[in-house]
Formats: sequence, structure tokens, C-alpha cells
Amino acid sequence: MANFSETTVRVRYSETDQMGVAYHGNYFPWFEIGRAEFLRELGLDYATLEREHGCYIVVVDAHCRYKAPARYDDLLRIRTEMHSLRGPVIKFAYAVLRDADGTLLADGDTTHMVTDAGMKPRSLPDAYARVMEVAIAGVKE
Repeated sequence: MANFSETTVRVRYSETDQMGVAYHGNYFPWFEIGRAEFLRELGLDYATLEREHGCYIVVVDAHCRYKAPARYDDLLRIRTEMHSLRGPVIKFAYAVLRDADGTLLADGDTTHMVTDAGMKPRSLPDAYARVMEVAIAGVKE
């Protein structure tokens, strides 16, 4: 099992400004797409975690550093890596690359708190935590 995942998204016209450059705020939804696909590849998903375990993964900090512009119709490769899991705190890192030439367009990170429905910190279910710990270690099964 790798400790990173890659998925692609295409920059839509509605995500750009008059010059055809992707609006800076769109990078955070692209991070979310990468994060959701990463968890899906691990066999985990938000819906099951919420519905069956009453756990929510809440963003508590987010950063993005812009390196070069993404433009309308660019195919982007979102690389997502799980950095750490300590109690209820999970950290992810991201790289957004232009798929055609591998140019790094942005990188960033998010920190999450696992909570219950009342927004009180709680631990992940053991089965989720074990899978995530293996992913962080990059251990091949």
C-alpha cells in the first residue's frame, strides 16, 4: 500500500477568471477531491465513517502555496499524501501538477480533527486508524 494517491481533475471554464486562470480558491476543493479518492483507495469513505461510526473529519487548518497558474482545460494531477495520524488529528499534504508536463502548480496541506456530531474530538474507529497508519508508513501488503 502506497502512502500517496493520485487523481486527475480538469479545470472547468467556470473555475477560471477572465484571463483563463484558475481562481485560487478552487485549489481547496481539488485538495478535497484528492483526499476523498485517497481514502477511497484505502477502502475507507467519509459516508460510512459518518453514518456507521458517527465520526466526522473536520478541516481545522489549510494552506496552499501557488507556484504557477492552472488554466482552463488543463488536466491536473492531484497527489495526496497522508502525513500523520496522532489521536484525533490527521494531516495531509498535496501537490497539484499539470499532467501534460508535470509542472508543479501548487502545494499545500490540511490538518483535520476527528469529531463526533457535537464537534467534540474523538478517536477514529480502530479499523480506520490501522489502515491509515499502514498507509502513512507506506507499507506494501
